[in-house]
Amino acid sequence: MISPNAKEVFIRGITRDGRVFRPSDWAERLAGVMSSFRPGGAHPGSHLSYSPWCVPTVIEGVKAVVVNRALRDYEPMAWDFVINFAKDNDLQVAEACLLPDERAR
Repeated sequence: MISPNAKEVFIRGITRDGRVFRPSDWAERLAGVMSSFRPGGAHPGSHLSYSPWCVPTVIEGVKAVVVNRALRDYEPMAWDFVINFAKDNDLQVAEACLLPDERAR
C-alpha cells in the first residue's frame, strides 16, 4: 500500500524474491507508455520524451522507474496502471517524500 504522504514511488526491477525482472528494457517501455501523461497534457511530439511524472532510471545498478504522485492527481487510471504493473510483476516498490532542506532554514 502506498501512503498518502509519498511524493514519489520507486519501482525497482527486482522481484520480491530477489530475481532481476526481464526484459531488460522494461523501465524504458513502461515510461514510454506513460509519456503522454504530463503537466499540460499531451502535445505533438510528447511521445518522443518521457513524462516528468514517470521516469526510467538506474538505482544502485538496478533498473527502476520513478513515479511522481502528481500522476495520480492528474490521471488516477494511469497511476493505477503503473502501480498494478509493479504489483502484477511482484516488483519491489519503495516510497519517498521530499524532506525540508536544512540550508533553507
